Amino acid sequence: MGGFDPKQLQNLMAQAKRQYDDLQRKMQETVVEASSGGGSVTVKMNGQKQVLAVTIEPEMVKTGDLEMLQDLVAAAVNAAAQKVDEQMQSTLGGMLGGMGLPF
Repeated sequence: MGGFDPKQLQNLMAQAKRQYDDLQRKMQETVVEASSGGGSVTVKMNGQKQVLAVTIEPEMVKTGDLEMLQDLVAAAVNAAAQKVDEQMQSTLGGMLGGMGLPF
């Protein structure tokens, strides 16, 4: 009969820990780039959603339109965060699929 098997649970927990560690490593290694304003503002972000770099085309600064520049920076940061989410969902889905769990 199907009794409780502590060894099976222990193996599953060890596998989950390895998957978690792999996910953490992939989050640190993941770097995405997104831009706005036709490439006027570019943001690089890691998988932990830390902004690594912001590049602003000099012409954007010369326009003197501070409000537009702020909007472009916000849009580029949001686009980069969305890319991180998409990559992490894809990575997590693949990892859970490898464990035989429904996603």
